Amino acid sequence: MMKSWICAAALLVVGGAQAAEYWVYVGAMPRPVSKGIYQYRFDPGSGKVTPLGVAAVTVDPAFFAVHPNRRVLFVANEYENPGEAGNTISSFAIDAATGKLTFLNKISAKGDGPCYIAVDKTGKNLLLANFGSGSVAVLPIAADGRLGEATAFIQHAGSSVNPVRQKGPHAHCIILSPDNRFALVSDLGLDKVLVYRFDAAKGTLAPNDPPFTKVAPGAGSRHLVFHPNGKIVYCISEMGSSMITFEYAAGGGTLKEIQTVSTLPAEFKGTSTGAEVQVNRAGTVLYGSNRGHDSIAVFSIDPHQFTLTPVEHVPTQGRTPRYFGIDPTGKYVFVANQGSNNVVVLAVDAKSGKLTPTGTVLTDAPAPVCVEFVERR
Repeated sequence: MMKSWICAAALLVVGGAQAAEYWVYVGAMPRPVSKGIYQYRFDPGSGKVTPLGVAAVTVDPAFFAVHPNRRVLFVANEYENPGEAGNTISSFAIDAATGKLTFLNKISAKGDGPCYIAVDKTGKNLLLANFGSGSVAVLPIAADGRLGEATAFIQHAGSSVNPVRQKGPHAHCIILSPDNRFALVSDLGLDKVLVYRFDAAKGTLAPNDPPFTKVAPGAGSRHLVFHPNGKIVYCISEMGSSMITFEYAAGGGTLKEIQTVSTLPAEFKGTSTGAEVQVNRAGTVLYGSNRGHDSIAVFSIDPHQFTLTPVEHVPTQGRTPRYFGIDPTGKYVFVANQGSNNVVVLAVDAKSGKLTPTGTVLTDAPAPVCVEFVERR
């Protein structure tokens, strides 16, 4: 048995033959229980995962992004005390031979609780979402992977219907359109998916027209993912435990809701919140995690309408699956169970996308929250 992770960040970079092995980086928090980023070696041919210890010491690594050149790992350091200096984005060089991480630098996130980061297609900009203060920013990336001071910053404003969870903005996710022209941001506190025009050359953001699309009041939009065809966006709502399907018009960067379905079984009566959403490379299956029901919801994707049909709910063999990652070969799903300090590996059926336990449970990094993979070179 290997130990658990809090920010199970298994840097997922697709590339190379299926025979390749991968480094899996796991971010764990909070301090002082966690040391920071934990490292594993993963062989998708056999399914074997080998723990390699601490790859880097860093504060509260909540989310990872990898540079397109696969040589740099960026980390959102989601500090727990609002207004203090720990709200940063860190940069680490990845050693090609060992996978070990070398600290390069860190830059202010310009807000509290950075929870999501993404690197644009040019590799010259890092975009970030601050959950605590409800803002987004862009940081320039130098040729050596170091981060510079923000070239763009936008503070969200407003509220929604839940007086406890939605008194103010809470930007929870920022992703880029396939053509790199737009940044889509889900804000849990506003019940909106905001769209910004993105200028990669200047590193700037500007509100689109229209500037946002609303979701159901109290839904609490959390994470977003594009379908591989670039014409559909899926959004998992945290508070509403639902999966929302949007048509996406690439020309204008606009969204139109076409379906909302629950991520929970009809018979479930307890408390649960939605967390992560991912789609397989073929665009045939969508997955979403439920924290409380502690399951992965599996949906089939209609090949013409791209709407969702529930297939199954698979127990995560742990509590509070904050994040999960599909490995680069598409054969496995790594589930980060934050509440039970373990990462569980599930096998993916190649035809149906259904999930089954492999028996591999990682328990050496405390409280995992995200998963990513980087090809071993």
